[in-house]
Amino acid sequence: MTQEDKIPAIEVKALDKRFGAIHAVRNVSFSVNHGEVLGFLGPNGAGKSTTMKMIAGFLEPTSGTAMVNGYDVSEDPIAVKSSIGYLPEGAPSYGEMTVLNFLNFIAEIRGINGAERHQCIDKVVQQIQLETVLTQTIETLSKGYKRRVGLAQTILHDPDVLIMDEPTDGLDPNQKHEVRTMIKEMAQEKAIIISTHILEEVDAVCSRAIIIAAGQILFDGTPAELRAKSDKNDIDDAFRRITLELPVDQGQASQS
Repeated sequence: MTQEDKIPAIEVKALDKRFGAIHAVRNVSFSVNHGEVLGFLGPNGAGKSTTMKMIAGFLEPTSGTAMVNGYDVSEDPIAVKSSIGYLPEGAPSYGEMTVLNFLNFIAEIRGINGAERHQCIDKVVQQIQLETVLTQTIETLSKGYKRRVGLAQTILHDPDVLIMDEPTDGLDPNQKHEVRTMIKEMAQEKAIIISTHILEEVDAVCSRAIIIAAGQILFDGTPAELRAKSDKNDIDDAFRRITLELPVDQGQASQS
């Protein structure tokens, strides 16, 4: 049994984040094991992106801890970032770079060199289907292709933990199907968190779902358990019909 098998891939304990008077994330705790795909759901401003940024080490928690493969995000951020692939909201990149130059840049900062770099880039280009746009600058790409480039940099170094904010945003139906299939295939060995507003995506790719609102977890269970909370046995209808009991101070704005 490896060390990765003995501990959760991601472990979040009492994670809290304030931005001045705004209480964006409130005492959030959960864990994710290798082989799980966790769907992170909630309305805009619920605290999804803020939580994911703290796990990825891009935001410092006000209190609480986040661990990735046994490494504390606050105490050992480099080890954490080395073991994760992170796709932020909007898939930011360097627009003036060509797709190939950008992937070479990502490989370099990930410490991938020589023949291994060519192999990694060739593999991800085929996997994400970027062959036709390799020499284009990223700023000239469609939203869908920009999202694909973001996905490519996320998985380029073959991390065993993936944190992806709206991974299928901007993709056409065929591309969404391809990305969902890829996520399901990768999930056999990886721990994956995806945030999504697409309810069918949870049923399509996730083994577990968390609903968060006003910075608090309101539901944590399987898609089947979520469906059971609805009067009708339809996943989209189930999500629409679930009653979310918000805290008393729900009127206070929070950041996503």
